[in-house]
Amino acid sequence: MSFMLRLTSAISGRKVGTDRFGNVYYEGKRTLPVYNRARRWVLYAGDAEATKVPPEWHAWLHHTTDAPLSETKRYAWQKEHQPNLTGTPAAYRPVGHDYVGGRQRSNGGDYEAWTPGS
Repeated sequence: MSFMLRLTSAISGRKVGTDRFGNVYYEGKRTLPVYNRARRWVLYAGDAEATKVPPEWHAWLHHTTDAPLSETKRYAWQKEHQPNLTGTPAAYRPVGHDYVGGRQRSNGGDYEAWTPGS
C-alpha cells in the first residue's frame, strides 16, 4: 500500500478495526451528502484483492450492519474464509478435468450422438 494512501486514510478517516488477516478498516469522518452516510474502506495486508475480506467485515463495508460482526463467534459448520483460489494450484477441479486425469465417467451407453441427415 502506498504511503500517501495510508496517510490520507489516517487524516480523513478513523480506524475502525483490523481483521485476523491483517486488513485495516476505516470509516470517513464526515457524512457524504448524497448517501447520508460515511464512506468505508479497507487497506489490504499484502496484495489488494477484494476476496481477502472476510464475511464479517464485508457486511460492515457494504453498510449491511452498523458495527463489524464478531469474528470470535464461530459455529461448527462454518469453514475458515478463503480468498478466491481461481488460477492457483488449489483451485477446484471437477471430475474429468484435464488436471485431474481427464477421464469422465461413462454415460451408461444409452446416448447416441445426433448426426445431420440421419
